[in-house]
Amino acid sequence: LGGRWPKKEGLKMKRVIGLAGGVALVSGTMIGSGIFMSPQFVLAYVGSPGASLVIWALSGAVALFVSLSYTELGTILPDSGGEFIYILRIFGSFPAFFAAVTFILLVKPFSIAASSISMAECALTPFYSGCQPPQLAVKCTAAVAILVVSTLNILNALLTLVVIVVGGMVEVIKSSDVFMENFKVENSFKETRYSVSTLGMAFYQGLWSYVGWNNLNCVTEELKRPEVRFWIAFTSPV
Repeated sequence: LGGRWPKKEGLKMKRVIGLAGGVALVSGTMIGSGIFMSPQFVLAYVGSPGASLVIWALSGAVALFVSLSYTELGTILPDSGGEFIYILRIFGSFPAFFAAVTFILLVKPFSIAASSISMAECALTPFYSGCQPPQLAVKCTAAVAILVVSTLNILNALLTLVVIVVGGMVEVIKSSDVFMENFKVENSFKETRYSVSTLGMAFYQGLWSYVGWNNLNCVTEELKRPEVRFWIAFTSPV
């Protein structure tokens, strides 16, 4: 053979995720507890419908810009792993290992716990009128919710959103006079709170609803033509 042995290639992921799969992955991870919980908090913090819409627009703009930044990172460093790969390439193995352990043991579990506890408090509030639900009941309900969601994944999230949107449209039509009165230019920013703390908390709640745009970078090696899929998949949900 004259020394011409075939070169051994490393293990590679099969590229099976197309455009529809990329958009579904980003949309599926962005649709979560934030969109169900954040609107009431944003409105409660800023105090007016007009200011809450401004907060939502700014949050969407920030999510779009950081998504585009991750798009560039995903095309420059086309490896799966997300933040772990970027920290590994830039800062080295020890910071990357520390970041991975932090995400696995702290960030991801805490975010799931926060989402489930928020859902449990909302679900139990009607049964405890006039007082806060007991913490034991909230934690048990949250644990059951995590098990159910882990089993069913996200199959019922879109149906829930449809019910909320349709129900909201029905209420708007039924009370169209009150709705239009609240959204007149002279009334939309009435009673707005302009303190740094309230605007900061409202902005944080808005950003929470957009969380999930970075998950596509975790499966970069499985994307077909990632230089194209990243741009469309990241910008479509936002």
